[in-house]
Amino acid sequence: MLNVGDIMTHDVVCIEEKSTLQEAIDLMDLRGCRHLVVINEDAKVSGIVSDRDCRLAQYSPYIVRERWQDEAVLNQTEVGMIMTPEPICVTPNTPVPEAAQKLLTHHINALVVMNKAELLGILTSSDVMRAYVQESQFANAKD
Repeated sequence: MLNVGDIMTHDVVCIEEKSTLQEAIDLMDLRGCRHLVVINEDAKVSGIVSDRDCRLAQYSPYIVRERWQDEAVLNQTEVGMIMTPEPICVTPNTPVPEAAQKLLTHHINALVVMNKAELLGILTSSDVMRAYVQESQFANAKD
């Protein structure tokens, strides 16, 4: 059985809590990812922010504003204000089915992979799907 460490993304993209919404969007575009691990000023994991979190902050239906105010929202909203604090974490030794169940149970698409206080990676629903497809192809090739 595969463990999280076998399929996780090792190249974690991090952003500081004080970074702006615009910086988060730009970093996701640059790195081609949908989740950023948020770190505090002590370089410790403090949260996670997704592309969905960024879109909701940018286009919130709860805030009535004029179009010209969009730039202010992008440049004045800090990542720490929109992140999910204390993200759900797993270890590299967590079995993939257990991690997949956490994704489903909590209706999320990414888990932070930690070993005690050390950030090791991120496991996304795409990583789980990729592993499932590879395992299926391997099983079919054996038949």
